[in-house]
Amino acid sequence: MIRSSLLIAFLTFSIFASAQTKVGTIDTDYILSQMPEMEAVNKGLETYDKELQQDFQANVKQYDTLVKTYQANAESLAAEARQESESKIIELENQIKQFRQRAQLMMQMRRNELTNPLYKKIDAAMRAVIDEEGFTQILHAGGNSLAFSAEKYDITEKVMTKMGIEIPVAAEEE
Repeated sequence: MIRSSLLIAFLTFSIFASAQTKVGTIDTDYILSQMPEMEAVNKGLETYDKELQQDFQANVKQYDTLVKTYQANAESLAAEARQESESKIIELENQIKQFRQRAQLMMQMRRNELTNPLYKKIDAAMRAVIDEEGFTQILHAGGNSLAFSAEKYDITEKVMTKMGIEIPVAAEEE
């Protein structure tokens, strides 16, 4: 009797708890890729990449000049001057290596800087859809963590509509 009562209570609680939970999904990366502002972001990234490449090429050119000058004059330089030239070459070589390592990080930081306002727009539209439709949880559909979600709970297109982004025809047909 006690087992039956506990089972009924547990089932009632489970039904009550699941009735109050509404879980949806969103693919923010897809929304971001469809935003017209991404064209300006991509142009900004291209410009920044060109600036980085110019800086890199300037350092490489300076390095090449130092090496050629050193090679041409190595025999005629005094030991102290030779050591100073070698130190400058090594220092510049290290700077070039460090620049290569930092360039990718610098590009990611610039991308984050340029896309942050877009993510804020997505977040505002998402919150409006959440409030309108009573979702209690939203999972990101773009990562590897989501195993399954019924399409009817995907709010990606609703958020895009709220933001005024046209949904591509191929996405509507699927």
